[in-house]
Amino acid sequence: MTVEYKFPEGFWWGTATSGPQSEGAADIDGRKMSIWDYWYKEEPERFFDNVGPQDTSTFYANYKEDIKLLKETGHNSFRTSIQWSRLIPDGVGEVNQKAVDFYNNVIDELIVNDVLPIMNLFHFDMPMCMQEKGGWESREVVDAYAAFAKKCFELFGDRVKHWMTFNEPIVPVEGGYLYNFHYPKVKDGKRAAQVAFHTMLANAKSIKEYKELGQDGQIGIVLNLTPSYPRSTENEADVKAAHIADLFFNRSFLDSSVLGEVPAELVELLKEHDVLPVYEEGDVELIKNNTVQYLGVNYYQPRRIKQKESEYTEDVFMPDMFFDNYEMPGRKMNPYRGWEIYEKGIYDICTNIRENYNNIPFYISENGMGVEGEEKYINENGVVEDDYRIEFIKDHLRWLHKGIEEGANCTGYHLWTFIDCWSWTNAYKNRYGLIALDLETQKRTIKKSGRWFKEVADNNGF
Repeated sequence: MTVEYKFPEGFWWGTATSGPQSEGAADIDGRKMSIWDYWYKEEPERFFDNVGPQDTSTFYANYKEDIKLLKETGHNSFRTSIQWSRLIPDGVGEVNQKAVDFYNNVIDELIVNDVLPIMNLFHFDMPMCMQEKGGWESREVVDAYAAFAKKCFELFGDRVKHWMTFNEPIVPVEGGYLYNFHYPKVKDGKRAAQVAFHTMLANAKSIKEYKELGQDGQIGIVLNLTPSYPRSTENEADVKAAHIADLFFNRSFLDSSVLGEVPAELVELLKEHDVLPVYEEGDVELIKNNTVQYLGVNYYQPRRIKQKESEYTEDVFMPDMFFDNYEMPGRKMNPYRGWEIYEKGIYDICTNIRENYNNIPFYISENGMGVEGEEKYINENGVVEDDYRIEFIKDHLRWLHKGIEEGANCTGYHLWTFIDCWSWTNAYKNRYGLIALDLETQKRTIKKSGRWFKEVADNNGF
């Protein structure tokens, strides 16, 4: 195999998942409800085909077999998350020993198989008992999260050297407090701002805990970056609208976690509309002094923006007051997910981080293609021939390679995801895995892309 695109020595090849989307075993061995379990119980019809979080891909029972499959598909690294509702079922206080045993076993099994464990602490899965105290609106919950994080570092930090505080922290803000696609389904700009600020605070507090323990690893955050492109770079109003979208959806968490401050323009906007969050003395200083050491970047799609043309009729503060989304003619689409495929976006992210964020080390922590009805691509040997996924990965890796060649400090590429997994209200509608999961039998079968991915990892390029 001639390798045209060679990646840096020690590059991370792997995938990402999360505890709530892969473990299953939702109500055994002491785990208590998260907001997803509760919401499913209340409104199962909000979930595709009424499939809830108890039906995730049984990693809890099958982690040994799954880690062997990681090896078979070329992984040298893997990100998952520790479920707060499993480890400390009441949110605070007593640690669940069965959870400690499980996470110890997973970490040890990964290490034995030469797969680097990257552990994330929060992946949308607020324990229901903490949500009842106000979730991220509550300082008590912020402190409880910092205590949970510290406990994780103490229990597992001797072997886990790469930590993530949050996955996509903007998403619970958007989904839970603005656009009604996550629980608690609130639509309130001021409460959304409070949730965002307290999440930044929780991030800083957990980093402070990590530093104080003096462990010899690194701590970062995973952000979903969606580059905002104006409809026309010639049109000042379009450019300004795209800039504002960028402030809300990218720079809110990117600037605060890497540079230690919320963009002044965003603060002004929130102030002007009377939705500034409440904060206490010392909070700003804490965020400033506890920034991340590296970044995970999830990239799926760009954001296309034009100046506000439709009348804004909502009576609540929303980002949409300042811009309209724009459908670019001729754009390439993933029809199943309704998302634009724009490979160059990954390169633009590399350039932005290099030029504006001190070229902080980062890795692509998620990138992937969700496809509905993959069974129609199964060949006579029972293997999904997902050439479309291979092309998707190649096209993104070419642009990532260019970004690295130009000096971006990118250390790896992870796909979403290893095995077809449960995805929030979408459940199993779109399949993302390198490995197909039969929901009836839980049988795992490596797809064509999984075999190809191993070749890429073995050759450190393609």
